[in-house]
Amino acid sequence: MTRRGRAAMAVGALTTALLAGCTSGGAPPSSSSTSSSSASSSSTTSPPTAATGGGAETTTVAEGLDVPWSVAFHDGTALVSERDSGDVLELDDSGASRVVGTVRSAQARGEGGLLGVAVRDGILYAYLTTDSDNRILRHDLTGEAGSLGLGEPEVVLDGIPAAAVHNGGRVAFGPDGMLYATTGDAGDGENAQDLDSLGGKILRMTPDGSVPDDNPFDGSLVHSYGHRNPQGIAWDEEGTMYASEFGQNTWDELNVIEAGANYGWPEVEGIGEGEEYVDPVQQWEPAEASPSGIAVADGSIHIANLRGERLRQVPLDDLDSSTERFVGEYGRLRDVVTTPEGALWVLTNNTDGRGDPGPRDDLILELPTTD
Repeated sequence: MTRRGRAAMAVGALTTALLAGCTSGGAPPSSSSTSSSSASSSSTTSPPTAATGGGAETTTVAEGLDVPWSVAFHDGTALVSERDSGDVLELDDSGASRVVGTVRSAQARGEGGLLGVAVRDGILYAYLTTDSDNRILRHDLTGEAGSLGLGEPEVVLDGIPAAAVHNGGRVAFGPDGMLYATTGDAGDGENAQDLDSLGGKILRMTPDGSVPDDNPFDGSLVHSYGHRNPQGIAWDEEGTMYASEFGQNTWDELNVIEAGANYGWPEVEGIGEGEEYVDPVQQWEPAEASPSGIAVADGSIHIANLRGERLRQVPLDDLDSSTERFVGEYGRLRDVVTTPEGALWVLTNNTDGRGDPGPRDDLILELPTTD
């Protein structure tokens, strides 16, 4: 049976699994602990602690997804992008999926393909890799839940550098109503420092792709620069923006994003303690991180990690500390989102060619909160 065939089966008896290493009141096992390398390199980062969870359970929302990358919501219906097929799926209440439409110009190559999606005012915005660039398209969503479709594509932005690696790919609407996109350096670090390049940046634009009048650089979509491969953006209730970023060999990062700021790549990786570049508020060894999607919920930043195979939780009131959940339990984690009902969903990514997929992968899991 194909992965999609398994997903199309009603996930009737919802599957549950315990938190990684959770024993009520007991100490976490050694596999749930990580090194304190980031703490030892900088006094601004504390060693992570492992969540015990008290026996809380996760729920399987959907299974059998094929290289899923992003989750967004339209009138309460979950939409999922699949990187290699270019398909946008909708999920029903049982977890069954159907294809809403295929983004035909998306070309799966390396880390590229159909990547992030966002929805606003009945329009789906999609970040994708073509045979020549990365670009953002938008499609009207037609029909109702259970029979949704995609209208004809309209180009919002093209000409973003593309390669087999470092394509960025997250799109999201900020509290200011502007569309933000994370772009990678496409394997060329010089792009990140070049304000004339769209690569290695966080971009800010109106929903039709125009430059907002209050962007930090006149006539430019660049909101921040000096990024290697950022793949997660989120905002807290006060409008502060956070971004996760893949480093190269030394440090992955969590950054607080300021308009017009330079985050240092390729001159600096991780905390440089210089005056020219903005340092991350946390850094981690790539083996314990490789951070992709992030979400803000329950007073914390939640960060999905691929190579690190864990969900990291950073309190908003203590950005130097972190807690780790589900270490090694579900494999690679690509995205984490809040649902319209306020639940937290995490998207696994074991079918992306770098993981070890189980018979039910890939999954969407609904997670217990830690409050």
